[in-house]
Formats: sequence, structure tokens, C-alpha cells
Amino acid sequence: MALHIINNRPPGVFDRIIFQSQTGLIDTVMPTGSDYITPEQLCVGLYVHLDLGWMDHPFVFSSFKIKNQDQIAIIRKLGLAKIRFEQGKSDCRPLAVPAVPEVVAETPPDAASVAAMEAKKARVAQLKHIKNEISRVEYEFVRAADMVRNITRNIHARPQEAFAQTDILVGKMVQSILDEGDVLIHAMNDKLGDDMYFHSLNVTVLSLMLANALHLDGAEMHELGMGAMLHDIGKSEVPHRILAKSEPLTRPEQAVLEQHCEFGVAFAKKVGLSDSALAIILQHHEYMDGSGYPHKLQGDQIAPLARLLVIVNTYDNLCNPANPALGLTPAEALSRMFALRRAQFDDTMLRAFIHCLGVYPPGSIVQLSNGMFGLVLTGNAANPLKPDVLIYDADIPKDEAIVISLVTEPDLKISKSLRASELSREMFEYLSPRARVTYYFDPQKKTNAA
Repeated sequence: MALHIINNRPPGVFDRIIFQSQTGLIDTVMPTGSDYITPEQLCVGLYVHLDLGWMDHPFVFSSFKIKNQDQIAIIRKLGLAKIRFEQGKSDCRPLAVPAVPEVVAETPPDAASVAAMEAKKARVAQLKHIKNEISRVEYEFVRAADMVRNITRNIHARPQEAFAQTDILVGKMVQSILDEGDVLIHAMNDKLGDDMYFHSLNVTVLSLMLANALHLDGAEMHELGMGAMLHDIGKSEVPHRILAKSEPLTRPEQAVLEQHCEFGVAFAKKVGLSDSALAIILQHHEYMDGSGYPHKLQGDQIAPLARLLVIVNTYDNLCNPANPALGLTPAEALSRMFALRRAQFDDTMLRAFIHCLGVYPPGSIVQLSNGMFGLVLTGNAANPLKPDVLIYDADIPKDEAIVISLVTEPDLKISKSLRASELSREMFEYLSPRARVTYYFDPQKKTNAA
């Protein structure tokens, strides 16, 4: 799929157009690609680029298609002698150059311009709030990742200490959710942690999010969190060459890997995990249709909390396999689970999980209805089609990139989800899509009804 509009003719080739004006025919040369026009040539349907700082104009984006005469009036008041436009993205051609240049008197900003700039200031405040929230969540993620690192290092040398640390971390996560209410999920920056600790943290975060959506109580959520955090502890007994292998495992290798569930239970019993947490560790690869392991359990033979964890564990493994080249996008992973593997999962829990993550889960690369590209940062359970999106805009430095909350932009929507390989090099470097899709939660304060 082409992400850039490519002209059939070499750059710089123009069409000669004859325009009819009130004063007669005007022979003018019009560009087929990106070129410049005067403010008098603006019309509805042109795709323009405003070569100004983001705060020097009142629009959400510096590049956009003109929708109405009010936008034209505002652009003409920006003081630009010429305006860059892109014919390939426009619905029409610019107006003819007037035979007699229009003299525009200096006038104070009109109501439309003032209102647009006030709206821009509100968006700036919202952008600052979103970025502050992201920074806060990333700080909490780093703290949690450090704790998981210590747990992993100490699990055999000091098992009781590792168990106590797990209990503290899970307790904090559960209490935060119960105290604050709704939970949003953020996609984390790769640089914030070490890959080897991501899976257990991912699975715990997403499991607790799903448990909250299913209205599990605090005790159940805590048992779930303990089992989730330690669900793969038995892999410490599996040879590293098997765990690190990126090619398909042989049948004997697969048989060894499948023992990690029982290895994990044997270890977890020594540190005193509850029966509920033990069931999660033992059954986190058992599927509803009996196709899982180690005991090929079916339906209600699988403990409810284990059925929940199976969904989350499968999702994370699809997004973050041993060979990153085989990883699916978040949207692809959910689609495959629902369309092709639905019989393996508890249907109610799977539907709740998809609702929680949204149609475009955090970490998804998307194209918006205005043609721009972005990276979904935060899901929106109340409105799954309207997440927060980091926007690629070549006119804005990467470290000042805009984060748009689509809930506040009624004219914008997501058109489709993309793979990272479909981005140009510039877009890829700007958006920095995660090689691994890593999450942390953002509890939202409960609000009392008026």
C-alpha cells in the first residue's frame, strides 16, 4: 500500500491552464504536485501547508484540506505572502491569479479568528495535560518494571523475598484500580524497560484491567495478579536454547516447554501461593476447546481466573513473539483471536477484553480520516473508536509532536490500522512504533454524578 501520493510526471512538470476571470482570460501555469499560491487563490478543497510555527496559527494541524470560507478568511489574515499547497491531495485547483491584485486592508482579528485561536489555546492546554499524564504513567511503569526485575532475579536465590515483593506490587496495582475507578491503558516507550521483564508485567496489567471490567472483587483481583505475575516462573527450568529459539520448536522441544506449567506450580507451592494462583500457573495454556496443555482441559474444567489469563497471555504472545518479525499489530492480534480462534477462549471474557482495549489498541499505527498518520497511545473504553493518538506532522519537531484526543475532534476518525513496515522511513523514525507492545495502566479518578 502506497503511503505517498506519487505523480506520474517528474517533479516540476506543470499544466498550463486557461482561467476565465471577470477581466478576461488569464494564462497561468499550475503545479501538479506541491507548489505555492497567493492567498487570493485559496478555495475550498485545496490541501494547504502553513509554513508557520504550530502556535503561530489557530488550526489543529499545519497541513489540512480547506473545508469552508471561514478557514480561508483566517488563513488570509496570517500575513503569508504565499501559501504552499499540494495538488495531489486537493479536490480542486487554486483560483486564477486576479488580473488586478487585491489590496487587503489591515484589519483587526475578526470573531472567527479569535475563536479559532482560543480553541487552539485550549488544545495546547489539553496537549500539556495528556503529556503530563503520559509522563506520570511512564514513571509508575519504570518503578513497576524495576520491581519485576528484582523479583525475577531473586525468585530462586531468595524466593520468600521475591514472593513478598510480588505481593506488594500486585497489592499496589489492585488498590490503585479499586480506589480510582476506570482504567486506561497506555502503550509504553521501548526505552523505559528491559524486554525480558515485559511479558509478566504486560500480562498482569492487562489481566487486572480485564478483571476490573468484569467487576471482580479485590480479593479475586489480587489472586489473579499474583498468578499473572508468576505464571511463567516455571520457564526458569526450561533450557534457554528452547526459550530463545525463533524457529518452530521440534516435537521433543515443545514437550519440554509444556512442562513449564507444572514446574511453575511445584515452585509456587514452596512459596505459599494460594490454590487460585496455582491454578492460573498450571492452566494458563489450557483452551476452552481442549486444544491446550498440559492436560487438555475443556470449558468449565479450566478455573475462571485461568480462563481470563489465557486470553491475555495469548494476546501478548501474538504481539510479542520470540521472533519480533512475526509479531502482529495489536489490532491484528485481537482480530485473529476473535475471528479464527474464538472457540479457544471464554466468549464473554474475550468480548470484554476487546472492548477494554478498543478497536485500535494502544500501540496501533493508524491513518486518520484527514490522511495523517499516528500512533495510538491510550485507549478509550467509553468510546473505543476515539483513542489518544500521537500525530506524525513533518512540520512539527518530533519532541513537540501533537497528541490528539479524538474524543474532542468530531471531524476526525481513524480510517484504518497499519503495520510498521507500511510507514515511510521518516514516519517510522518520527512515531517510533514499539518493537514490543508494552502496556501500563492509568487509573482514572471516580467522579460523582451531579
